[in-house]
Amino acid sequence: MALYLVQHGKSLSSEIDPGQGLSEEGAAETGRMARLALDLGLQVGGILHSGKTRARQTADILAAALNHAEGIKEASGLNPMDDVVPWSSLDPNARLMLVGHLPFMERLAALLVTGSQEKPVIRFQNSGIVCLDRDEGSTSWIIRWALVSKLG
Repeated sequence: MALYLVQHGKSLSSEIDPGQGLSEEGAAETGRMARLALDLGLQVGGILHSGKTRARQTADILAAALNHAEGIKEASGLNPMDDVVPWSSLDPNARLMLVGHLPFMERLAALLVTGSQEKPVIRFQNSGIVCLDRDEGSTSWIIRWALVSKLG
């Protein structure tokens, strides 16, 4: 019973790639994080990503490593400046993974944990995975754990 929030991997600059796909470093780092998540037994019920190339590529890498047979799906409302409120009523039993961007991911985590998207609760890193869960017997969300590629 969890919600997994993922910031896309490091991407190429728009001068190098107008679609800003993942850089080699971003793809490799996402692969390492995905393998770590698999080693920890992470299982997802669905993976949704924004329509941006770097989010789709990040979701592809995660889905492949996690042996997610259902694949991934593009979802509207996960872009950097999109409203987080429509995502505030997610079912933790769905074990959904959302792959998107900043500041959206940080605002969504803040809203779910504190009730205000203006009160930061965690700083996301590229390719990082933040696990939110519902507090037992409550409608409140908590940060269960986070996987980050670099400490500090």
